[in-house]
Amino acid sequence: MGEAQLRIGLVCPYSLTVAGGVQGQVLGLARALRQIGVEARVLGPSDGPPPHPFVTPLGNSLRQSANGSIAPLAPDIPATLRTITALRDEEFDVVHLHEPIVPGPALTALLFCDQPLVGTFHRAGLGRWYSVARVFRPFTTVRLSARVAVSEQAALTAKAVFGDDGYQVLWNGIDVAAAQAAEPEPTRGPTVLFLGRHEERKGLDVLLDAFDLLPPDVRLWVAGEGPETARLVARTEGVERIEWLGTIAEDDKRRRLRGADVVCAPSKEGESFGVVLLEALAAGTPVVASDIDGYRNVMQGGVDGLLVPPGDAPALAAGLARALQGGPAVQRMTDHGLERAHQFSMPRLAERYLSIYEALAGSGRAITASRGA
Repeated sequence: MGEAQLRIGLVCPYSLTVAGGVQGQVLGLARALRQIGVEARVLGPSDGPPPHPFVTPLGNSLRQSANGSIAPLAPDIPATLRTITALRDEEFDVVHLHEPIVPGPALTALLFCDQPLVGTFHRAGLGRWYSVARVFRPFTTVRLSARVAVSEQAALTAKAVFGDDGYQVLWNGIDVAAAQAAEPEPTRGPTVLFLGRHEERKGLDVLLDAFDLLPPDVRLWVAGEGPETARLVARTEGVERIEWLGTIAEDDKRRRLRGADVVCAPSKEGESFGVVLLEALAAGTPVVASDIDGYRNVMQGGVDGLLVPPGDAPALAAGLARALQGGPAVQRMTDHGLERAHQFSMPRLAERYLSIYEALAGSGRAITASRGA
């Protein structure tokens, strides 16, 4: 029997043209898989032209409230029909669902797809949708051939809802090489960078309180947007050392991560994994973050970066001041953080998932994938 290329469909429930953690993981994993010879395609909502040639758009999204945020979902009937058609036409060997029970393409695939299914659970903490999602427990138990969670907290959440065991914990991946290669954005003084959606759980208001306690030469870059943007911008009106960047492109994000003196992640709750922290560590930039479960999955306080109590503005200010001061201790944390970031590289993650795909695709035919470094 001749060799055939492994075909994998990755299904994302969130709009692929809207910046988001799950979207970034799905697209990054698809790129890494394609680099090692896997024919990987991404299926998901797309508000406008698809962001990559390997994306199959399933229609526009509708903004829905979820986990204290606004999720760009596509739970409508046209998107459902497009999902079923795409799964039928593509003839994938394995279909990989991200957030399998989120309404829209992922849940549709869980219910109607005939191929072996891998499910990756990203969410940590119960919420409004998860409180009713137990109705899908029989489907996750019977139809998911492999269950993965991005952190121990995400695995505990999935177990609490669906009661299943056997979750393999695989990290969220980052592109370390791209982070290191970016040209640093020039600064006009000691600069702190915030990257994230402007909503209550992300703690931007705490960072602004802490920023008032820092020396007047310290500057702040605030990237992202959200429901609290207008209020927080109005609060800081006339403060010239704060620069509101809005939503920024991936290349700009990498330049800012490289150019900033400190990256701050002041989230109060609701984080299952700290991808932004890893991206900062990969860029060689010191990190100050809240001491919450999701961030402890990534960083060890005092070893890779600084962790401070969530919601505590004076403690956050003290941590930022220490990181901005620099010195041998901060440099050791930065060096150790870069080593830590390499452990979470996207190519390593792609290899782990490839092993799962190959096991599920069956031994009835030969599969090719040029297993890269």
